Amino acid sequence: MIVSEVTQWIEEFAPLQLQESYDNAGLLVGEPTTEVRAVLLTIDVTEAVVDEAISNNCNLIIAHHPLIFKGLKRITGKSDIERCVLKCIRHHIAVYAAHTNIDNVAKGVSGRMADLLGLQNRYILQPKTDILLKLVTFVPKLHSYAVREALFAAGAGQIGNYDSCSFNTEGIGTFRAGEEAEPFVGLQGELHSEQEVRIELILPEYLKNKVLSALLKAHPYEEPAFDFIPLKNSWNQVGAGIVGELPDEMSEMDFLLKLKNVFSLQTLRYTELSERKVRRVALCGGSGSTFLSDAIAANADVYISGDFKYHEFFDAEKRILIADIGHFESEQFTKDIFYEIITKKMPKFAVRISEIKTNPINYL
Repeated sequence: MIVSEVTQWIEEFAPLQLQESYDNAGLLVGEPTTEVRAVLLTIDVTEAVVDEAISNNCNLIIAHHPLIFKGLKRITGKSDIERCVLKCIRHHIAVYAAHTNIDNVAKGVSGRMADLLGLQNRYILQPKTDILLKLVTFVPKLHSYAVREALFAAGAGQIGNYDSCSFNTEGIGTFRAGEEAEPFVGLQGELHSEQEVRIELILPEYLKNKVLSALLKAHPYEEPAFDFIPLKNSWNQVGAGIVGELPDEMSEMDFLLKLKNVFSLQTLRYTELSERKVRRVALCGGSGSTFLSDAIAANADVYISGDFKYHEFFDAEKRILIADIGHFESEQFTKDIFYEIITKKMPKFAVRISEIKTNPINYL
């Protein structure tokens, strides 16, 4: 098993193309062709984590937060990041990060938080936009089934909980093959009419090359006609945060106590309590204060995230309960997601969850 094979499992779950523009997810240190002895899973890469990897013979570290986030102009060992990079290189340890890409999938960081709270009837708090394409292609009628199946297998035609979604209309296509053409039907130099099916399917932009490759391989024509049309639709399968409902409503204080217990919190910051009952919950792992307005618009009773600034608590305006559980605390179970992804593919593969406490914040 090599590094790229293991990281591919992560990317099948959380494609790198779903990361935000400011992010730096992916393979950050090491070579993709290196054979993997064992994997260490962590939220952050620190010197202590690297030492843990060395002592346990792990030569691949998979982290949530990228070790290298901003550009490094020099690596001289003057900072913790530089020392980690140097030590990983010396010991041939690869470092991979799945950050906002695993934040943006429904079963990712926020999805795991929702699991722990038992939320039902879930949907994405802020869906991504400008990420969907419509593929339109024209296929001889007798070959339309085979082409559709190839496109479905490549990932096109997935809408929510439905797959193999397409729209098909029949019509007449015309073309004239040139002297150097090798037409599948018709003759060189003669105008030809063919009974064809217009096939339309939806796909995420990051699957474009894969779907196009499948189309060209399955299509019988020498020069198939196709269009990829950008869509302005929001894609409610990916994006920031989750909204869901508790099985039963709770008082605000009872819900806060539940939060404290579920996430093993040492401290919990929250806004003024009211007589409101908590039923609809909005949440976002990490630093999610910018999505407060989305939570209010979703008519959530409470919004859970981390890293709220002092003045941002005023923005609740008694319309919603803000519960700041902390950045690390909201993301702490991401290691379990990594573990499940890898062990599902290779149950006996050597995978270790880091025992190092990487949260830089302490509470007194």
